[in-house]
Amino acid sequence: MKRTTLLILLFSAFSLFAQEKFTTNTATVNFEASVPLFEEVKAVNRSVAIVLEPKTSVFICTVVVKDFRFKLDLMQEHFNDNYMESNRYPKAVFKGKIAKFDLKDINETEKEYTIKGKLTVRGKSKEIEVKAYLKKVNEGIQIHSDFPIAVSDFNIQIPNRIAEKISQTANTDLIGVIRNEDAFLVTLK
Repeated sequence: MKRTTLLILLFSAFSLFAQEKFTTNTATVNFEASVPLFEEVKAVNRSVAIVLEPKTSVFICTVVVKDFRFKLDLMQEHFNDNYMESNRYPKAVFKGKIAKFDLKDINETEKEYTIKGKLTVRGKSKEIEVKAYLKKVNEGIQIHSDFPIAVSDFNIQIPNRIAEKISQTANTDLIGVIRNEDAFLVTLK
């Protein structure tokens, strides 16, 4: 009986370790689609979810569209209702793989990685490749990435009367610290 219980516990512990994930729900995405001489088109979302599965190098980033905050309420309303249709398409998701990723290589020195994957916005998907910078910090692993998103790639319609006031490319910046308390203590210390 004791031997069976011990085997079950060891198997359970191994299964949990094999499914190790680093996560956060507090990453930040900033985006800007401003054009010089016109009103700033800028927003921030501080509730972004990130999951990194080190064994498979899978990286997933999920953004709830309505969580973007603008300086002007009217701009936020237009963003959600007219451009992003956030009631119909509530999330934007990027799922990819980090090339040449090995958890053992993460240290205090920032290292550049390439993530290839699929970005889905407004129900339309596009294969993209982004650069990401990872490093060990006290709280976990910091990730930083910035990349442009062309509004035409996702059928975002900007009315002609204001098209010159909004960039056709949104510059996007992602930063967050992902962590798994148990795995972090075992693998990075």
